[in-house]
Amino acid sequence: MNESLKYELKQGICTLTINRPEAMNALNHEVFAGLDQAADLLSADEGEVRCVILRGAGKAFCAGLDLKMLGANAENPNLGAQAAVVEKIAALPMPVIAQVHSYCFAGALELALACDLIFVDEQTQLADTHGKWGLSPCWGMTQRLPRRVGRARALDLMYSSRRVSAGEALSIGLVDRVFAVDDLAEMTWAFAEEVAENSTLTHRICKEVLGATDSMPVSYTHLRA
Repeated sequence: MNESLKYELKQGICTLTINRPEAMNALNHEVFAGLDQAADLLSADEGEVRCVILRGAGKAFCAGLDLKMLGANAENPNLGAQAAVVEKIAALPMPVIAQVHSYCFAGALELALACDLIFVDEQTQLADTHGKWGLSPCWGMTQRLPRRVGRARALDLMYSSRRVSAGEALSIGLVDRVFAVDDLAEMTWAFAEEVAENSTLTHRICKEVLGATDSMPVSYTHLRA
C-alpha cells in the first residue's frame, strides 16, 4: 500500500482511506494502485475481514478523477485498468460501505456506486459531472446509477450534471443513510460493527447471488441458494 491509500484493520472492519486531502482526494495513479492492492488482499481474505469502509481524508470524500491524468483531447489513457480496479471493489466478497462527506462527483460517484451501501453527511453534494468535461462515464455509472434511481432519474442527473443534496439523494435512493456531519464516521462504524457480528458466509452468499442474478427470474435465485 502507498501513502495515497491507507489500509487499516480493526475488530474485523477494514477501513480504506483515500489520502490526498491536498487534492480533495482526486483519483490518480497512486490511489488506483493502492485500491488495486487493497482489493487483491481483501479478495483473498478468509474471513478475518467482515466489513469494509471506504472513505476520504480531509475536507471531502473525493472530487473524482484527477484531470492531470488525462492525455491529449481529454482522453483517459488508463481507462481499462481503472475500470478493472473499480470492478474489483464491486466484486469484494464482504459488505462494503462508502462513507461519503462533502463532495462526490463523477468518478468519485462511480466509485461510491461500486460499494454496497452509501452513507453520507447532511452537507454532502453528489453529481455526475462527466458532461461538464466531455468525458465518458466508463466505471459502471451507466449501469449502477439507473439500478439505484431508475432510468429517467439517472438520465436527469447525467444530462444536467446538477448537484444533488443529501436529502434529495436519500429520497431518490441514490444514498442509503444520511447523518449529521459530526456523526457520519461514528454511525458508519456502528453499522459496520453490526454487520461484523453477523455471518460472513451469509453475507458472501447474498452478495454473490444478488450480483449473479440481477434482473433474472426469482426462480433462478432459489436454485442458486
